[in-house]
Amino acid sequence: MDQTKVNVWKANLVNGLILGLAGIVYTLVVYFLDLSLNKVQGYVFIILEAVILFLLLKSYRDNYMNRYITYGQSVGAGIVICLYYSIIMALFTYILYTVIDPGLVAKQLAASEEMLMSKGMPQASVDAAMKVQSKIMKPSFMAPLSILGNMMWGVVISLVISIFVRKEGNPLIDGSVN
Repeated sequence: MDQTKVNVWKANLVNGLILGLAGIVYTLVVYFLDLSLNKVQGYVFIILEAVILFLLLKSYRDNYMNRYITYGQSVGAGIVICLYYSIIMALFTYILYTVIDPGLVAKQLAASEEMLMSKGMPQASVDAAMKVQSKIMKPSFMAPLSILGNMMWGVVISLVISIFVRKEGNPLIDGSVN
C-alpha cells in the first residue's frame, strides 16, 4: 500500500471550518436564547466539541490516511483543526462584541459584579475586581485571548480523543509502516 504524503494543513482546512461553523451556530443559539451567562451551556459545548472533533479526526483518518493513523498524527491533525477553529472563533468573538451586541460586555460585567456581591465580598474588593475585568473585557483583547484559550483546550482534547481515533496497522500484513 503506497501512501502519498498528505498535507495536514490542506486536508484539515474543511474540518476546521466545520468545527468553526459549529461553534458559531452554537454561540448564536446560546446568545439568542439568552443563555450566555449559564454555566451549563459551556459544558454542553465541550461535549459537543469533543464529539465533532472525534468525527472529524476519524474522517481524516479514513479519507486521507488510508484508514490508519498514529497517535502523533492524530494529535497533530487535531491541533491543526483546533487552530483553524480558534481563528474563526476569535474573528466571530470580535464581531459578536463589536457589531452584533456591543452592550454584551456591559451585561457580562454586571452579572460578574452581582455574583461577587452575592458571595459577600466587601465593596472595595468588588470594585477592584470589576476594575480589572473592565480592562480585560474589551473585544480587541478578548478575541486574541480566545485563540490562546481555544488552542490550549484543543491540545488537551486532541490528546484525549486521539487515543480513540488512532489505528495503527500491522506492517507485516499491511505492507506499510506509518
